[in-house]
Amino acid sequence: MIFVIATSELEPGCRDKFIAIVKENIPLVRAENGCISYTLTGDYESGLSAQVKTGENVVTFVECWESMEHLKAHLAAPHMNTFREKVQGMRKSSTLKVLTPVC
Repeated sequence: MIFVIATSELEPGCRDKFIAIVKENIPLVRAENGCISYTLTGDYESGLSAQVKTGENVVTFVECWESMEHLKAHLAAPHMNTFREKVQGMRKSSTLKVLTPVC
């Protein structure tokens, strides 16, 4: 099992449109073989002092996949190519972490 944390800083004024495009794509991703979970998240006001705030224009996909092979198939899926085309120019920057349980 692997976890993916994919964070994007969006261009100003793109957040609502980006989220709408993600909402259209989520059912397709969740139906993929090997997808355990796939959620788009944003900052939550927790009141915890250790929390690092990212801001309104930052969104993070939190994903869980059965294997790296499933993640690679996801990234190559036709609906993901369409998704990337639709959001082209909306992201200022992106980072990716791929993690696995250690205990």
